Amino acid sequence: MVRGAYYEGMNAWIRVCKAIFYCVTAILGRRIFLGGEQLQRPGGILLVGNHISHLDPVYNAVFVRKSGRWPHFMAKSSLWKVPVVGKALTGTQQIPVERNVGAGQEVLAAAIASMEQGKVVVIYPEGTITRDPEFWPMKPKAGVALLALSGDITVLPMATWGTQRVFVPYIKKGKFKPFPRKDITVKIGEPLDLSAYQGKPIDSRAIRDVSFLIMGAVKDLVAELRTEPAPAGFFMPPRPPKPAAKAPVRPLADPGVSDSHQ
Repeated sequence: MVRGAYYEGMNAWIRVCKAIFYCVTAILGRRIFLGGEQLQRPGGILLVGNHISHLDPVYNAVFVRKSGRWPHFMAKSSLWKVPVVGKALTGTQQIPVERNVGAGQEVLAAAIASMEQGKVVVIYPEGTITRDPEFWPMKPKAGVALLALSGDITVLPMATWGTQRVFVPYIKKGKFKPFPRKDITVKIGEPLDLSAYQGKPIDSRAIRDVSFLIMGAVKDLVAELRTEPAPAGFFMPPRPPKPAAKAPVRPLADPGVSDSHQ
C-alpha cells in the first residue's frame, strides 16, 4: 500500500501501539485491505464502520495507519479507567464517549474539533457490537448524522468482515479461534454525497435520513465482502421487558380494631 502525501507523524504512544497492532493483526489473520487510497486526501474525515468483534478497532487502526493517516476512535469512556490502556488512549488522542445523560454534546464537540484539525475520526454508529445473529449492521444512532452534517468533511463508509470468526462475540466459552488462520478483510468505499442536506435545518427527519443513508452504504459494503445480498432495513434487538408494576401494599389492620361496627 502506497503512503499518501498526508502521512501523519507519530509520538511514542503511537509507535508502541503501531508495533503491537501490526504484529497482532498479522498473526491472528491474513490482512486484506481495500480502498486505502480514499484516506489519502486532505482535511477531516469521518470513517463510519460496522462492528462485529472486539478486534475490529485493531484491524481498522492498522488499515488507517498503513494508508498514511492515524485513527481517532470514539470509544466508551470506561476504557480510560483501565491501567495502561487509559494512558495509551490518551497518548494516541482517542475520543472518550460518556454514556451518561447530557454528555452527548461534549462528545460530538470533541469529535468535530478533531475533524476540523484535519484528523480521521472513526465511529461505529451502532454503539456496540451487532446483536444480529447473522452479523449484519443494526439500526444506527443519531450521532453519526450530526457529525456528518457538522461541516465540510469527507464521510467514508468502511466494512470489516472476518474478525467475528477469530474473536466471537457474546459467547462465554471458545470465543477465541485463531486457528486455522482466517482472512480479515476491511474495505473503505467512496465518499458519500450529502450535498442535499448541507446548509439545511438539521431536524429529526434529516438526522434519521442521513443516519440511514450512511449506514446503508456500510451495509452494502458488508454485503459486497460477504458476496451475498444485504437484508432490507436494519436489525433492531428486542427491548428488555419492563418490570411488572408492584401491587399496592395494603397497610396491616390493627388487630385490636374490628372491621365491623357493633
